[in-house]
Amino acid sequence: MRGRPGGARLHFGPSRKLPGCAIWRVVDGVLGLVDRQEYRNAMARLGAAVSVITTTGVDGDAGFTASAVCSVTDDPPTLLVCMNRGGSLHDAMKANGVLCVNTLAAAQEHLSPLFAGFVDVPMAEWFDAAAWTTLVTGSPVLADAVVSFDCRIAQVTEVGTHSVLFCEVLAIQAGPAHEGLIYFGRSYHRITVAA
Repeated sequence: MRGRPGGARLHFGPSRKLPGCAIWRVVDGVLGLVDRQEYRNAMARLGAAVSVITTTGVDGDAGFTASAVCSVTDDPPTLLVCMNRGGSLHDAMKANGVLCVNTLAAAQEHLSPLFAGFVDVPMAEWFDAAAWTTLVTGSPVLADAVVSFDCRIAQVTEVGTHSVLFCEVLAIQAGPAHEGLIYFGRSYHRITVAA
């Protein structure tokens, strides 16, 4: 039994799952974290835009696919990108200190598995699959992306298996697309807005 404000008492038992209810776990009488797979299944229900994160540096252009991107603040304009520390581009991305978040249009869905490394194509050829330009940092900017945010990495925080990159936005390029791409339920979905 645990106390609650107002004197109400709660009893925490073993991990429980009831239809339409929350999942929780108690270990040695202490409320603990949910199971990793339960968490991953729940996160699959959180729709997110699909982006290709690009960078440039002494080793050339590189990029990866991400859906863990969000706004932090508009003063100063800052967004965050979560990147797996075990990824092959992790160290180069941090060392370069710059990146561009290219939010994919629905017609650019083919770029997502390519930059995720799910196809048997060398990274040097990934950029041949689309048209690119640059803005301020020199990081590749995807032509006709829904929107691209050209950034410098201002801060990095390590959390579990990932680095959270806090990125100050130096330039923005909005594209003409009216169909975006989201990842939800472990599959892609097109979303449309009126012109």
